[in-house]
Amino acid sequence: VQLQASGGGLVQAGGSLGLSCAASGLSFSGYVMGWFRQAPGKEREFVARISWNSGTTYYTDSVKGRFTISRDNAKNTVTLEMNSLKLEDTARYYCATGKPSFTRRYIHPSSYDFWGQGTQVTVSS
Repeated sequence: VQLQASGGGLVQAGGSLGLSCAASGLSFSGYVMGWFRQAPGKEREFVARISWNSGTTYYTDSVKGRFTISRDNAKNTVTLEMNSLKLEDTARYYCATGKPSFTRRYIHPSSYDFWGQGTQVTVSS
């Protein structure tokens, strides 16, 4: 399984950025997809997740109304559109995928089975 994240970069506060994650080596449409982020010296933090059929999305409170997660099962991709970016959004962003489960909540890293290498997002003032 490979997850390749892209789209990170440097953006001014208040700006927008879109991240993309391409998956291969798995039955993509059957997996939950999530985005996490990790800032230097901090633990990896849940950002957003989306169910296998895009029917359910969930966001951490700090990004609600600003970030949107979506997926295209035909293209095996998941995206994270980020608007109104803040300095505190600066982090390395990781996409992850988790096998279907009735017990996982998919808001903790342990719920996910495969991870991408991450892409850096830096928000400047």
